[in-house]
Amino acid sequence: MGDGEMACYGKAAIYLRKPEKERIEAQSKPFDAKTACYVVDKEELYLKGTIKKKEGGKAVVETLESKEERTVKEDEVFPMNPPKFDKIEDMAMMTHLNEASVLYNLKERYAAWMIYTYSGLFCVTVNPYKWLPVYDQEVVNAYRGKKRVEAPPHIFSVSDNAYQFMLQDRENQSVLITGESGAGKTVNTKRVIQYFATIAVSGDKKKQEQPASSGKIKGSLEDQIIAANPLLEAYGNAKTVRNDNSSRFGKFIRIHFGTSGKLASADIETYLLEKSRVTFQLPDERGYHIFYQMMTNHKPELIEMSLITTNPYDFPMCSQGQVTVVSIDDKVELDATDDAIDILGFSNEEKVTIYKLTGAVLHHGNMKFKQKQREEQAEPDGTEDADKVAYLLGLNSADMLKALCYPRVKVGNEYVTKGQTVPQVNNSVAALSKSIYERMFLWMVIRINQMLDTKQPRQFFIGVLDIAGFEIFDFNSMEQLCINFTNEKLQQFFNHHMFVLEQEEYKKEGIQWEFIDFGMDLAACIELIEKPMGIFAILEEECMFPKASDTTFKNKLYDQHLGKTKAFEKPKPAKGKPEAHFSLVHYAGTVDYNVGGWLDKNKDPLNDSVVQLYQKSGVKLLPVLYPPVVEEAGGGKKKKKGGSMQTVSSQFRENLGKLMTNLRSTHPHFVRCLIPNEIKKPGYMQNFLVIHQLRCNGVLEGIRICRKGFPSRILYGDFKQRYKVLNASVIPDGQFIDNKKASEKLLGSIDVDHTQYMFGHTKVFFKAGLLGTLEEMRDEKLASLVTMTQALCRAYLMRREFVKMMERRESIYTIQYNIRSFMNVKTWPWMKVYYKIKPLLKSAETEKELANMKENYEKLKADCAKATAKKKELEEKMVALVQERNDLALQVASGNEGLNDAEERCEGLIKSKIQLEAKLKETTERLEDEEEINAELTAKKRKLEDECSELKKDIDDLELTLAKVEKEKHATENKVKNLTEEMASQDESIAKLTKEKKALQEAHQQTLDDLQAEEDKVNTLTKAKTKLEQQVDDLEGSLEQEKKLRMDLQRAKGKLEGDLKLAQESIMDLENDKQQSEEKIKKKDFETSQLLSKIEDEQSLGAQLQKKIKELQARIEELEEEIESEHAARAKVEKQRADLSRELEEISERLEEAGGATAAQIER
Repeated sequence: MGDGEMACYGKAAIYLRKPEKERIEAQSKPFDAKTACYVVDKEELYLKGTIKKKEGGKAVVETLESKEERTVKEDEVFPMNPPKFDKIEDMAMMTHLNEASVLYNLKERYAAWMIYTYSGLFCVTVNPYKWLPVYDQEVVNAYRGKKRVEAPPHIFSVSDNAYQFMLQDRENQSVLITGESGAGKTVNTKRVIQYFATIAVSGDKKKQEQPASSGKIKGSLEDQIIAANPLLEAYGNAKTVRNDNSSRFGKFIRIHFGTSGKLASADIETYLLEKSRVTFQLPDERGYHIFYQMMTNHKPELIEMSLITTNPYDFPMCSQGQVTVVSIDDKVELDATDDAIDILGFSNEEKVTIYKLTGAVLHHGNMKFKQKQREEQAEPDGTEDADKVAYLLGLNSADMLKALCYPRVKVGNEYVTKGQTVPQVNNSVAALSKSIYERMFLWMVIRINQMLDTKQPRQFFIGVLDIAGFEIFDFNSMEQLCINFTNEKLQQFFNHHMFVLEQEEYKKEGIQWEFIDFGMDLAACIELIEKPMGIFAILEEECMFPKASDTTFKNKLYDQHLGKTKAFEKPKPAKGKPEAHFSLVHYAGTVDYNVGGWLDKNKDPLNDSVVQLYQKSGVKLLPVLYPPVVEEAGGGKKKKKGGSMQTVSSQFRENLGKLMTNLRSTHPHFVRCLIPNEIKKPGYMQNFLVIHQLRCNGVLEGIRICRKGFPSRILYGDFKQRYKVLNASVIPDGQFIDNKKASEKLLGSIDVDHTQYMFGHTKVFFKAGLLGTLEEMRDEKLASLVTMTQALCRAYLMRREFVKMMERRESIYTIQYNIRSFMNVKTWPWMKVYYKIKPLLKSAETEKELANMKENYEKLKADCAKATAKKKELEEKMVALVQERNDLALQVASGNEGLNDAEERCEGLIKSKIQLEAKLKETTERLEDEEEINAELTAKKRKLEDECSELKKDIDDLELTLAKVEKEKHATENKVKNLTEEMASQDESIAKLTKEKKALQEAHQQTLDDLQAEEDKVNTLTKAKTKLEQQVDDLEGSLEQEKKLRMDLQRAKGKLEGDLKLAQESIMDLENDKQQSEEKIKKKDFETSQLLSKIEDEQSLGAQLQKKIKELQARIEELEEEIESEHAARAKVEKQRADLSRELEEISERLEEAGGATAAQIER
């Protein structure tokens, strides 16, 4: 595209593509493909250099900037691309696809403020940290309707391609925008929405705005779609270290279009709101923007309404970090937020409630509690802030404080009051404030979707995904696992999609190539996280057990996966870094995770007593945010704690599953956003940071996959034209050869690896690097041809110069000869005579010239006399003519009027004559043509008349059969029509059945997964049952020992049988208890067998199995309690037996004393 074609982009042109002159200069730089390279560097990661020599697996490289020579390993040296690839717009087209080439291409484009670059299917964008004029209406118009190859890289180009694909292919589209915080995801998302809202304006322009109090739509659909951003940003964006306006949630915006491509409606889905930011911020960060917008006092009614102050430091919950942001004017943003609420059609009551609840969240952080004297019980330390919270939430302050300090907890089928310590109450208050904020945010999203749903007919949608990219921090928790798992799924989706397109291209071109699904590369890590007995499944299971802890969770992970799954590793302890409990091998790198607090995060517990107060609140919105939990069928039975609440991980997986289903039903377009540096400096790029992001967001992964196939491809005609110079003899000039055959011959005659290319129907495909080799060979061939041409030209010029030199030599010889001759004769006497006579010869010639001049003069004089006489004669004639002219002038004056008319008629006749002559000529030509045609037609007519006479006979014969055939035809047409209608109905029913079959297959697959999960849980229960049986066996052994001891006592101490009967009865009680335990265990075995039989039946899966498993778990707990009671009873019996033994010994001593006394008396 030349400079003239770039003019349509206006002032943005220089930021999209450099002028043609600069491009030509850059591509004409001297370059040596054999020595130009990149070398690994510790400080800059890669440096440009020149290879001096290679030997023994080592290379000596001189860096371009410092001219320093380094000796490095050959695998630390990477080839450089030729200058023709300088600042290339699509990096997949580069000859050498390596990290260094990608990095320097991005770096050089970024230095020239070209922030958008393609990389195969990706569009990579780098945050410029300053405003560039590349999003104006002029730029929107310039990109509208242009193909990707027809315009420079831009987010508008990606958007327009998605829109055009939707209209042409009648298929849903999606734009996936990912990157780290501060990379520009939200800005690019807004630009995509701006583009669609501009080019696909809704046709329903007559819609009148309705008052906001009605709760109906206010403002056009385009305004509402754009207005959704300020409101979501106010409640979902905050300042972070890297980004002053960082989105702390993910969102998937679907823009629906009608059949004609006009906007019809829109909806938004959100993911993973960072609710912990409500109560905690790092020193250099800030909470959600809405808190600080309300405290600007720009709208004093908000201060009064929500009972807050204008000083953020009065609220510790939102003042732990920064309270102002230089790049954000909170007053202006508050106006945008308030206007957005009106445009989106929230009622005035809803608007007031939103601000009140926001203020209530702030006041939660000011509530204080203290410990009662001589008790651990917490009590309020003042009620002023609690009263404000209660007022804003429509609650009774005393009831709220009582519910916080003395919550009612369900134990079995009864509720008991439980005391709370100060830390417990503070945690409960923080959890409630985060819950209110999160649920209000999700409710606003639901209301926005209701407003954006215009009920207009919609045919297709384009989804825009704005979600955090891969995260690897020093401390990684459950949030990072969810984000990284999402990116694993998205990367798997990209890999699969990319090679599906490749496969289609190869199939279309007829290339035989074994298809590799690179989506399977990530399967190990994904299955480790999401499959039965994976990380999420074990986390869910641990949340069901009341005695489970983070340690038991970690131990189960180790037992299940350590040494059995390659993607699961034990982390190596590192000094100065937080503790890590396990490591996962992700596609972007190995990440260490800390499991601290995962069970609480997953269960997300709330104070049920306070929630019950919320459900009875006088503020209408609060009960909507906390609807009552619906009991399951058969709820009369005891339910496990927390069983009614959906865990965070299960809800996340459910949302992610819906997102992936949506994406699989679309044609995706990928945008990767990069942070150039962490100091927010425009134009500066940190190499290590950028390469880390390229690895994390899949750009380098995409290039790696690209190298596996045939990334370079050229049309046969272009290949023949460009590379014919490599061996022109195989393609003779005077002979026509098909482009494909010519390319095959040409490649066959060149010394390259013939397994590195394949021929399609229209293109020749190359493995990565081969095209660069051909370019080098072409450059060498052209260099040799140019050298030869230069030699021939120089030889020709030298021959011409030689001829001139010879001519000059001959002239010099002649001059020298004449001078020598003159020197010889100048003293000769005859020369003196010659010198004297020569002037006299000239005077004689002068006399002859004078005589000739005299003769000429006489002739001219005679001619002049004749001319004078003739002049007089002509003057006399002129006088007579003047007289005649005057007479004629009088006559003309009298006849002017008639003459004018005559002239006009004459002109008309002349014009008509010209027209008639033209018509005559045309008619004559046509007549000649017609006569020729007539002659031909006459000849044809004679032939046709002969054929006609012959055909008439045939026609008469055929007319009879034709009548019969027409009757049969009508009958057949009726049959065909009926069959066509039947086929149409059958096609419809087949389509419906196909959809039903697909849905059933998906349901069946989901059922199989659930079945596997349930089987794993049953196996766990079976192991627990085995342990219990072993404990019972131990008890039986101990009882047998007790029986033996009892028999010994009976034989030795026969006199105390009466006393020992009490002990025997207690032992019998233990035996009865043991039998009862055995019966209960048998019953449990029976119930387990019933569960196993029910698992085999697919239709009985789901809620019933889950409930029975919970019942079994409760039963196990009861058995554990009964076993503990048995242990207590046995201890009691042991004590009784010891007491009886002691009494027996005392009685024996007394008997012996009595016997001794009796013997003494007898002896007396």
